[in-house]
Amino acid sequence: MHPLLQVKDIECRYRNQTVINRLSLHVNRGSLVCLLGSSGCGKTTVLRAIAGFEPVYHGKITMENTLLSKPGFREPPERRKLGMVFQDYALFPHMNIFQNVSFGLRDKSSSYKKQTVERLLSLVGMDGFEKRFPHEMSGGQQQRIALARALAAQPEIILMDEPFSNLDVELRERLSIEIKDILKKEGITGILVTHHQDEAFALSDQIGVMHEGKILQWDTPANIYHEPANRFVADFIGQGVFLNGTMLEPDCLETEFGMLKGDRAYKWSKGEQVELLIRPDDVVYDPESAIQGEIVQKAFKGAEILYTLTLPTGGKVLSLFSSHHDHAIGEKVGISLNMPHVVAFPVS
Repeated sequence: MHPLLQVKDIECRYRNQTVINRLSLHVNRGSLVCLLGSSGCGKTTVLRAIAGFEPVYHGKITMENTLLSKPGFREPPERRKLGMVFQDYALFPHMNIFQNVSFGLRDKSSSYKKQTVERLLSLVGMDGFEKRFPHEMSGGQQQRIALARALAAQPEIILMDEPFSNLDVELRERLSIEIKDILKKEGITGILVTHHQDEAFALSDQIGVMHEGKILQWDTPANIYHEPANRFVADFIGQGVFLNGTMLEPDCLETEFGMLKGDRAYKWSKGEQVELLIRPDDVVYDPESAIQGEIVQKAFKGAEILYTLTLPTGGKVLSLFSSHHDHAIGEKVGISLNMPHVVAFPVS
């Protein structure tokens, strides 16, 4: 499949400092992808370069066979067939919803505008809001309107820059799933920038984990979580801790939980000291286990309780128990590991 968008080896600078360092990615038509990383990693700069708001000093950006950016050349943003959804929604406060959504359709007939606005408002679940003004609506409603406005011009790609960050956690998660359904239904390609992992996992087909202007891993959400490419990604994604281990065989290592055999082979030699990634879902309640963990913290999460447990050696792990197993801080409970994916890194 030929990519719809190709970003090849680009470099971006800010005040003569390189902030994007020879970064490449490609996006297939109909895919929803995410650039995920902490503040300052360069993810928004990449989005702005794709949109045409930032120049590139090396490499190029193309959409199908059309050149969008290269050193010394930038196709104007309004000619890139892209829609943009901003963090602050960027709706025009003096315009009603009909005027906001139809803003990019100024050269179209009145009947086309009316049909398009009605269809898009229905699509985003905002039927009948045409005469309302942005200040009369909640943040979640404004975000739906911002999406409808971006879709009105029939863009090839929707770019979303931290679109849910002003919303509360529950609404953010629900709206990200709803917007994924809308974009998939319309067959629209989407690129999301966020520092919220839950958003990235809920909305994306593929995720690029960014750090210091580079993509460290470009992969599916499941692979990012279960098979991180390096220690930074392993530490950044999800909750987890690292425990010491010793290699016995390419697919087997010794840990304080005993011998652990995984589904992958490593090339390190026997006796090599490694760090083993342990996530909360790897540590299971096991009253028959000889290994006891002492509960030092607990966080009730509804169906589950997240416990922080101190091991006999002094190491700590996190574990999710069913909330039916409600234990007190200071109590010792039996635990064991259930992890077919053994993720380990050499001790640096």
